[in-house]
Amino acid sequence: MASKVKIALKDFELMQTLGTGSFGRVRLTKEKATGRYYAMKILKKNDIIKLKQVDHVISENTILADIDHPFLVGLQGFDQDKQYLYFLLEYICGGELFTYLRTEGTLDSNNARFYCGQVILMFEYLHSKNIIYRDLKPENLLIDNMGYLRLTDFGFAKYCDGRTYTLCGTPEYLAPEVLMNKGHGKPVDWWCLGILTYEMLAGIDPFNDEDPMAIYQKILKGKIKFPKDFNRKAKSLVKHLLVADTSKRYGCLKGGVGDIKGHKWFRDDWDWISLAEKEIPATYIPEVDDEGDTSNFSEYPDSPEPSPPVSEEEDPFKDW
Repeated sequence: MASKVKIALKDFELMQTLGTGSFGRVRLTKEKATGRYYAMKILKKNDIIKLKQVDHVISENTILADIDHPFLVGLQGFDQDKQYLYFLLEYICGGELFTYLRTEGTLDSNNARFYCGQVILMFEYLHSKNIIYRDLKPENLLIDNMGYLRLTDFGFAKYCDGRTYTLCGTPEYLAPEVLMNKGHGKPVDWWCLGILTYEMLAGIDPFNDEDPMAIYQKILKGKIKFPKDFNRKAKSLVKHLLVADTSKRYGCLKGGVGDIKGHKWFRDDWDWISLAEKEIPATYIPEVDDEGDTSNFSEYPDSPEPSPPVSEEEDPFKDW
């Protein structure tokens, strides 16, 4: 089991909900002794067991304890009781990239490149540890107070040096090899990068449809239409990423991530070291009053019913 810092729930004040998921929610949390703010991911043990998600949750916790990177949301501590698991995470107060994209409609080439570059560095780091992320989307990218991105929600992430077969992800972002159940690995993340880059510049994902089945058909057909004003160099990179044949997809060739980092969209005035050190000024800095400001997040109602407790015999997490 991964190493974790054990915290005591009583030392924290749980505040408003920042987001909800299929078996839990994330709440703003304040440490009583220091006044520092965190995000607390609270998962219902009962639902995790019922939905057969125990392995995913164990994997998420192990990965969170293993990663340390300035563009990833890190695990600060852990606690549990008979009803819930509690992951204490860094609080990133600028809201989701999703919200910013919806407000802006589309991003200009420099802004999209700034965000795309950070995602490349996230995946380069995760893949170096044989972790595939598998759930890239604007909702899972948070914006910090400097305007830089932080990747969150490692529920679908997995250690994988070869192939895995679990169907997971968001319909619009699924790679063809996931849909065809051929087995997938690190290449899926580079496909998702292509989708995200397209979405930032076009304001809509390339295989958009109301009906998920129609989305899947479009993904498998692989025909991409680019708006007339789509940046020419970015278009070239997207075409190299959204390639169904993983042996020809950028990020998966002999040059690895170097093919993406060396692409002409990044060549001219681009500095990967300055980006990694957060020295490139962000175009958009979120408006934040203080460290506990939640104005960049949507409002959610409180959870109506407490989750029923899990007996010790049935509890797969009791030895954590």
